[in-house]
Amino acid sequence: MLKGQFVAYLKAKQMISTSCFYHLVMVRDVDFETSSLELVLVVNEFLEVLRDDLPNIPPEQEIEFGIDLLPDMQPISIPPYRMALAELTKLKEQLNDLLYKGFVRLSISPWGAPVLSIRKKDGSFVCALIIDS
Repeated sequence: MLKGQFVAYLKAKQMISTSCFYHLVMVRDVDFETSSLELVLVVNEFLEVLRDDLPNIPPEQEIEFGIDLLPDMQPISIPPYRMALAELTKLKEQLNDLLYKGFVRLSISPWGAPVLSIRKKDGSFVCALIIDS
């Protein structure tokens, strides 16, 4: 097989099962233009009720929620998910914005939660943060 030649899925599956040397590559256009919120018709119809920015964190709740851990429970160590450079840049921007607004704060806790990059149907992505308040 020539260098740089593409292979169909079934052929690749057959070659992998026979211990063929391979590279799996995901190709993406990092310059892909994402659509803005103003292009959505429903958003345009109700633009006056949608805020561009949240003013601050939500007020204290009446019910305090907590998770009781087992005694001597140790944090689970999992390596971070790999992200494309564009996704990582977007995540850093989002985290800096949340830090600036006071929605999150720096922590040195050994307990943490993953940040997932979710691809939307239009090709853009959003970072889903799991935040403990």
